[in-house]
Amino acid sequence: MILRRLVTCLVLLAAAAAPAAGAEKPATRHMISAANPYASKAGLEMLRAGGSAVDAAIAAQLVLTLVEPESSGIGGGAFLLLYDPAKKKVTSFDGRETAPASAKPDMFLDAQGKPRAHFDAIPGGLSVGVPGDVAMLELAHKKYGRLPWARLFQPAIRLAQNGFPVGRKLAATLRAFPQMAQMPDIKRYFYKKDGTPIGEGEILKNPELAATLRLIAKKGAKAFYSGAIAQAIINKVNHAPVNPAVMTLADIAKYRAVERAPVCGTYRVYRLCSMGPPSSGGVAVLQILGMLERFPQDQLQPNTLSEVHLFAEASRLAFADRAKYLADPDVVNVPVDGLISRDYLAERSKLIDPAKDMGVAAAGTPPTKHVLLDFAPQRTPQLPGTSHLSVVDDRGEVVSMTTTVEFVFGSEMMAKGFFLNNQLTDFSFESVRDGQPVANAPAPGKRPLSAMSPTIVFDADGKFKIAAGSPGGPMIIEYVANALVAMLDGNLDSQAASALPHVANPNGPTILEKGTLLEALTPQLTAMGHKVVTADLESGLHIIERIKGGYIGGADPRRDGVVLGD
Repeated sequence: MILRRLVTCLVLLAAAAAPAAGAEKPATRHMISAANPYASKAGLEMLRAGGSAVDAAIAAQLVLTLVEPESSGIGGGAFLLLYDPAKKKVTSFDGRETAPASAKPDMFLDAQGKPRAHFDAIPGGLSVGVPGDVAMLELAHKKYGRLPWARLFQPAIRLAQNGFPVGRKLAATLRAFPQMAQMPDIKRYFYKKDGTPIGEGEILKNPELAATLRLIAKKGAKAFYSGAIAQAIINKVNHAPVNPAVMTLADIAKYRAVERAPVCGTYRVYRLCSMGPPSSGGVAVLQILGMLERFPQDQLQPNTLSEVHLFAEASRLAFADRAKYLADPDVVNVPVDGLISRDYLAERSKLIDPAKDMGVAAAGTPPTKHVLLDFAPQRTPQLPGTSHLSVVDDRGEVVSMTTTVEFVFGSEMMAKGFFLNNQLTDFSFESVRDGQPVANAPAPGKRPLSAMSPTIVFDADGKFKIAAGSPGGPMIIEYVANALVAMLDGNLDSQAASALPHVANPNGPTILEKGTLLEALTPQLTAMGHKVVTADLESGLHIIERIKGGYIGGADPRRDGVVLGD
């Protein structure tokens, strides 16, 4: 039943999205691939002005707040992975939202002590975490920015003040979720007097967001985490039309973004780095690839029966570990090194039968220096949403950034022109299961588990090769891992990998993307023991790849994105 509800809520069919544009010819200086043309243009504007990859990512994110508000924005959070070529160093910036001091382990249980229906808990104040996006972007800019902070805000301010034509994806989202018009902010902002939502190509303005951005541009992140903006967030959460909650100015003022070491591993001759906890994405992607490495490349060619089967089996095992061990590392001892160790993954890989589906996988026991607490697997679904962008600048600095408000339009509430996230519903609704604690249970100040998987790949010589990532809730892990296998084993270029039909198995049925050639594999997979379902898997892969002579990029045709470069 949960899977069925997830499938029905995977919004925006491929037919509803504008055709994506990959780069027509290699760029030799810089490149950006983002989920909306205006965001890509804003990033390119910064790159042409001599800005860094971080500068371009910030400008693009601010524009996405306006033009793709259903997916990300300054009212949400993000993870930014960065490669510094001067130091040959990869680092990451954690802008994940935090739970307010009022958060309790039972906050998502009903009067009978049972988990609430997931969709009932999303709208309103209870689901809102303290936004981390602005603090994270400022932290990254202080270390890696080249242009003035205020300069990065100009494209978004212009568009918010003067208006922009609504894109196909935003218009399709509004049509797909008419029930959201029951929320006052959505009705006020997106709906016309005749009761219909704004349509594709119609002009949408947001002067309130323009004023907010001017204030942050002038005063920095402190203008977001104190004063009028912070008070507006508090007012909205505490007096929400549904599910009012308690958030204080102190909750917002104490938020801190964190620079963290990435998780890195190898796959064949390549080195991969991705986001570590509180995201599960990097660990899971490295696990999937690590378990596939023992199989020859000819068994991992895109869209083949062997590749789909083997990928689904490796995914089962990774998701079993994810459900049990992954959580906020500042609260829980997560055995990251053990989970991605080559010996452990080699043992887990032995559970994969090339001819037969294993059924539901159990979590393994990774080696660790710490005592492994006996956590119960969480089973609360996490919903699709989010956006991703990839950037490389003139100096070879690379950014892979995944950003989100969680579900469509987050909590469905706005403050000062931007949407507030519903990130707290990424916690497990059950804090205890079968008498055992759940690692990803709610707690004050805690960061909920994520699946965001911004990834950077290096070749055998240690040179940058690929920057990739995707939206899609837990399916992010699948989309990114499958694209990397397609590129590294199948020699697909970045645009072909972005458009590749999807297979997923989050330790349940094997999911094939509806309307693609993968559906033809259903009889063979069923004969191997798979329970097969089809779904409109909504990804948003945005990839940059270094080739001889420059860079090429890919933008997922399921979204409105484009690749731009010089």
